[in-house]
Amino acid sequence: MKRKYVLLISPVAVAALALAVYGTAQNKPPAQTGKLITVLNPAVASKMARRLPLAPRLNTLEGKTIYMVDINWGGVEAAMSIFEEMQAWFTKNMPSVKTAIKIKKGGYETDDPALWKEIGEKGNAAIMGVSG
Repeated sequence: MKRKYVLLISPVAVAALALAVYGTAQNKPPAQTGKLITVLNPAVASKMARRLPLAPRLNTLEGKTIYMVDINWGGVEAAMSIFEEMQAWFTKNMPSVKTAIKIKKGGYETDDPALWKEIGEKGNAAIMGVSG
């Protein structure tokens, strides 16, 4: 008795085989056109940024001034509603704590030396905020 075999090949296998055969004939190196592209290396630079220690923790918030700074991550005044809620909480629950809400000048990535100076001179702590 003669056996009959049925070979089942998936469409994906057929497509892969056709691509391999056709692609091999077509995969010739491109002719030099004289045009170059710039490729950036995504590897992390080996030099780490200078690290600064965290500010020491306050023993208490009583009688202190806390600055709440919107850093413009989500656009101008993105964190304002959150900071206003926090300010209202401090007013109700810790009335001796003063709060100051500020919006940092420029985008989140730019420096604002005047604000940092003000916080350093008048504040005891700062909350840098992102919201929106």
